[in-house]
Amino acid sequence: MVTNGLHNALNGKLDSELRRGVLVLSVLSQLRTARYGYSLRQALADQGMTIEEGTLYPLLRRLESQGLLLSEWRIEDGPPRRYYKLSPEGSQHYRSLSETWSTLAATVNRLIAENKM
Repeated sequence: MVTNGLHNALNGKLDSELRRGVLVLSVLSQLRTARYGYSLRQALADQGMTIEEGTLYPLLRRLESQGLLLSEWRIEDGPPRRYYKLSPEGSQHYRSLSETWSTLAATVNRLIAENKM
């Protein structure tokens, strides 16, 4: 029998793995228009997808290095901020990931519905 503490730890780990898999799609979904890190974090949080700064900024840099994002520094009201937006390749990748997600989500939802405990 799994103890409550071990059960909670396992659920936390599994939840983290599941979230990690959808963070890229979530971030890309919000970068069709340029946003800086904090505004992106807020937009995601407003939709129920919280993300820590220590996760977001390395992810943005990785996506940019992969050619999926473009960035530029802007000085508007306040300090300079780095704005990110989808590159043309990022837009294609986003569309492809969105289609894959829709198919997977429909399949998983069907599996869950058929096998409710």
